[in-house]
This record gives sequence, structure tokens and C-alpha cells, in this order.
Amino acid sequence: MTDGFRVEAVTTVATGGFLELVEARVAQPGEVAGSGSLTRFVVRHPGAVVVVPVDADGEHVFLVRQYRVAVDGLLLEAVAGKRDVPGEPPVDTARRELEEEIGRRAGRMVALAEFYNSPGFTDEYSYVFCALDLEDLPERATVTAEEDHMTIERVPLSTLDALIASREIVDAKTIIGLSLTRAYLADEGSRGS
Repeated sequence: MTDGFRVEAVTTVATGGFLELVEARVAQPGEVAGSGSLTRFVVRHPGAVVVVPVDADGEHVFLVRQYRVAVDGLLLEAVAGKRDVPGEPPVDTARRELEEEIGRRAGRMVALAEFYNSPGFTDEYSYVFCALDLEDLPERATVTAEEDHMTIERVPLSTLDALIASREIVDAKTIIGLSLTRAYLADEGSRGS
């Protein structure tokens, strides 16, 4: 549903790596094509996955601390990565990112949610998974310089609220993933009791 808005034309303004900046001309509701149209800039993104790996005890998760150039600092985050392999299902991207970033393979991947990251300016769409029954791999296959320097931290889920309140975790995808994982584990535990 678009409530009468309609994209009339899209022009690529710039590309950089996996991103594309486009200018979209949008007709407003009730307008004749070409008159009264709006111009909006949109960042095209291939999409992403978010993975919250849960330790065998069910009370801890693995997060990564890595440098993010956009904020020029280190952030504590869930495992994540872009969907940059054409045709690869999101769950397979999630499995690959889990292996690359923390050197573990999931016995089970539970799909928790999907969301647009910031639809005011980008079409980036993310898939959130909870990774369970983890198996350690002989080594981690890092791909980027940031991954080479990231640290892996085992964090108690019980500290989630405090980590958010203290601004130790400020990354939206991580907050979403951790909150949904905690709820999933609580629900799974109540059904198992």
C-alpha cells in the first residue's frame, strides 16, 4: 500500500562499495505525473542478517566488539553481516557470518524477526536469528580488517537492561536481537518446564 504515492523515476547519484545512492522522483497522492512531485534520496543496500549466538548454558550470548568508522569508535554488537552473495538465503548468510565472526557453527537457527533498519533513507532490510547448539570450529575465517581486530565477548543475558541503560550497547540491531532472543529463551524455557 502506498496511499497514492508513486515513484516516477530513479536516477543513480553515486555508488560506493555495496551501496548505491539514488534520487527518486515521487508523485504525491492525487497529483498528475510530473507535477508537484517530491525528490527524495535513498541509499540502496543489499540487506543484512543479525545473529545472536547463545552459549550452551542458555544464559550467555556471544557478542563482538568492533570498530565502526561511521561512529569512529568501538561498538558491542550482535554478529551481523550484509547479504552480499546473490541468491543466498538469509539463514545461510547468518550461518556464514557466525562462522566468520566468532568461529562457531549453529546446530539450530531460529528466525526471530525481520525489519527495515531506517526506512526514512535506506531500503536496508534485516533478518534476525537466534543461534543455538553451537559447535566450535578449528579457526575463525575472518574476511575484513575490522573482523581481524574484533574481540568476542561472552555476555550474560541477565545484564541486557543494564548494558542498554549504561549505553554500553547502543546498536539498534543488537538491542532488537538480544531482546527477542531473551524473550524466545524465556518462552522456550516455560514450555519445557
